[in-house]
Amino acid sequence: MILSIDALPYVAFRTLDIICSIEGKFKKCLILDLDNTVWGGVVGDDGWENIQVGHSLGIGKAFSEFQQWVKKLKNRGIIVCVCSKNDEDKAKEPFVKNPEMVLKLDDISVFVANWDNKADNIRSIQSVLNISFDSMVFLDDNPFERNLVRENIPEISVPELPVDPGEYLEFLYTLNLFETASYSSADKDRTKQYQVEAQRASTSKKFTNESDFLKSLNMGSEVSGFTSFNTPRVAQLSQRSNQFNLRTIRYTEDQIIAIENDPNQKGFAFSLEDKFGDNGLIAVVILQNLSSIKNHSVYFRNITNHEQNLFIDSWFMSCRVLKRSMENFTLNTIVAWAKENGYKKIIGEYLPTQKNGMVAEHYTGLGFIKLKGSESSLFELDVETYLNRECFINVK
Repeated sequence: MILSIDALPYVAFRTLDIICSIEGKFKKCLILDLDNTVWGGVVGDDGWENIQVGHSLGIGKAFSEFQQWVKKLKNRGIIVCVCSKNDEDKAKEPFVKNPEMVLKLDDISVFVANWDNKADNIRSIQSVLNISFDSMVFLDDNPFERNLVRENIPEISVPELPVDPGEYLEFLYTLNLFETASYSSADKDRTKQYQVEAQRASTSKKFTNESDFLKSLNMGSEVSGFTSFNTPRVAQLSQRSNQFNLRTIRYTEDQIIAIENDPNQKGFAFSLEDKFGDNGLIAVVILQNLSSIKNHSVYFRNITNHEQNLFIDSWFMSCRVLKRSMENFTLNTIVAWAKENGYKKIIGEYLPTQKNGMVAEHYTGLGFIKLKGSESSLFELDVETYLNRECFINVK
């Protein structure tokens, strides 16, 4: 396609957004103030019936169009949350009672409305979602609140919204904050999954013993290879996972298909459900016969009998299921498959990034021994002496 010189910067900018998305550098969550951001007016003073919203003439139309934009983001898998200084019951009334509202409570993953510091409330939202602050965007019409959040949580994106609500959308379109390279049918269920996660977090506080809480969840996991059904989600999870990602390799759908058809590689896709609901696909492991990657000399230093060794090429997992013994269940599954196929050792590698420090001790915590003299952090697990780790997840 022939492009004019004037168009090239725009095309380059949009192309870069897509490349960043593939590399995991994109926004996952939109946190909204309410008064004069989602609707016009102050609901506590004006009442739910008198806020400015709706498609009739006036500024209410601008707020309705803004809500439509948010709704489209939610349908694409962006997590939508509320952080408002309000009484919770009053803040929720427009979503329930006002027929002009485009957004409904079902569209909101985490709803926080109180009179506490907004930065602290955003930290509470983050603790439920288990995503990094730099994948969040906070929108608020109030300059004071914007600056407070910027100063206390510098990683979060806080756009400087125009004074005129009628200019919100045009301004946000230019930022293109929520570009994604692809999305799957599972994205439409993400809001429900995070709503359920908030229920789990609330329930866990009723237990003094973590094991008792995990047992009460009645968890089950379906383990499969890569299929035509889950391939889009596997590829997407590789692109979205930054924190729980041991080597941070990104995959396209074609690469996932190629792995499934390669006799020297084995892919596992793990789903998880419990009494609260289905989390969908939440973890992926890709294994490779060590002898098939001889060109990577770093893998072979201090390692013998290459054909009897299995290398963990990738291990990434959604942070939504942390601390539920999924790591133990995954390793039990890997070791069982390795034993069945005659492998003696499993080799894991940790490649540090700015975001995956949480898994720096992942392999040692699972009983792997760190190999000395390697150019990267390599770890070894003896398959024959391995004892299954405790988990509270049944195979579906």
